[in-house]
Amino acid sequence: MVAGWRRDRAFADRRGLPAALPFDRGSPSFSDLVKRYGKGDTPARAVLDELLRVNAVSRSRDGRIRLLAAGYVPTTTSPEALVILGTDVSDLISTIDHNLNCDPADGFFQRKTAYDNLPSEALGEIRSKVERDGQAMLETLDRTMAKRDRDSNPKEGGTGRKRAMVGVYYFEDDVAEE
Repeated sequence: MVAGWRRDRAFADRRGLPAALPFDRGSPSFSDLVKRYGKGDTPARAVLDELLRVNAVSRSRDGRIRLLAAGYVPTTTSPEALVILGTDVSDLISTIDHNLNCDPADGFFQRKTAYDNLPSEALGEIRSKVERDGQAMLETLDRTMAKRDRDSNPKEGGTGRKRAMVGVYYFEDDVAEE
């Protein structure tokens, strides 16, 4: 739903940014957004409560709801976090399996950069850069994919129905001294 708010022009302001939305009065409203992009019949109020809880949105004095986050990241104890864990691990393993079993020319993009002798003091800078640049890259790819997605762009033609995913992650741990 956050992605829909960020990319759907119906929910954008004059500058093309996500608009501050009234809850249910006027059009477009937050309730309209939930109807279009929400899962199943989840009430708009429940969606708002969750987005407020994870600081993805705020409410201004006039009651409008403002998007604060570039994406929705559920808390570690939520059922959504387990769904993301299962889906992301499955997609990564499927990519590795595909690449091990296909012609090299047909492989999926799978790359990483890794170092094992970084000072602890460097990790804050590296992590910030990954978050900033990774988010920018994902937003660019999101716009490209949204243009071709038939749910976001019903005029898009073509055959078949494919799912594609691009993910970026950051990892760090201690290296055992030899």
